[in-house]
Amino acid sequence: MKSIGLLLTCSIVVTAACTNVAAQSREELGPPRTVERVDLERYVGLWYEIARIPNGFQEQCVSGVTAEYELRDDGRIDVINRCITSSGRVDEAKGLARIEDRESNARLKVSFFSIVGWRPIWGDYWIIGLGDDYEFALVGSPDRKYGWILSREPELDWYVLERIYTILGDQGYHPGDFEMTDQASSASG
Repeated sequence: MKSIGLLLTCSIVVTAACTNVAAQSREELGPPRTVERVDLERYVGLWYEIARIPNGFQEQCVSGVTAEYELRDDGRIDVINRCITSSGRVDEAKGLARIEDRESNARLKVSFFSIVGWRPIWGDYWIIGLGDDYEFALVGSPDRKYGWILSREPELDWYVLERIYTILGDQGYHPGDFEMTDQASSASG
């Protein structure tokens, strides 16, 4: 029994050390690079979440996660995120995105919290990977704490996922941090 406990303790220490080294090396990389240019007319529309780094604000989402974007006349973007909860109901969050870098359109800020029209909280939404035909998008944050793999279809072929994981690795993300999303039933519409 002592040897199992010692083995478990050593395993935890090694895992913690590797995690610490990984976090430190990510910081040394600096923030991820955004894509050179995003054509917002092509980017808006419906996206299916293929995978995400788990986060607190999506804990209720168990399947059918989608994001829908619509350009507004004022240059901002309406955002509607939907998912299906464990009780089977559709959860919907409406937000607003603003473009932070008009040269590339790849750095945005998104807010889902409003007090009588005032939005005190904005989160980073950086487009760090994009398919040639906008068939997939990789979204992250400067600290790599958040990350999403989005697709125009509910599923991606394995070779496209392989390419995506290569891009994520090149961007300083650990592909293993991403959890696949169940798209068996879509929450869109």
